[in-house]
Amino acid sequence: MFKDLDPILHSQLRLAVVSLLIGVKEAEFTFLKEKTNSTAGNLSVQIQKLKDAGYIDVVKQFKNNYPQTICKITPQGISAFEEYVKNLQAYLGQSK
Repeated sequence: MFKDLDPILHSQLRLAVVSLLIGVKEAEFTFLKEKTNSTAGNLSVQIQKLKDAGYIDVVKQFKNNYPQTICKITPQGISAFEEYVKNLQAYLGQSK
């Protein structure tokens, strides 16, 4: 009847990050921090959890002598997000 919701995506901040990346495919850390209104420390922890799950790739580089972190959604991340949305819709459909 009800399928389990992905515990990785069921966190508000991780879901926000993946939702943003679905729309833009890749984004800088500063963009994600601004859009999610999170602290740098909390965002870093949540990005690491998404990376460990294989949902995003993280590229660290330098741009004009400043560190730059770019996050990219992976095919596995897209699939997990789509499954999460489908399962959530099933919950909403059952409440009618």
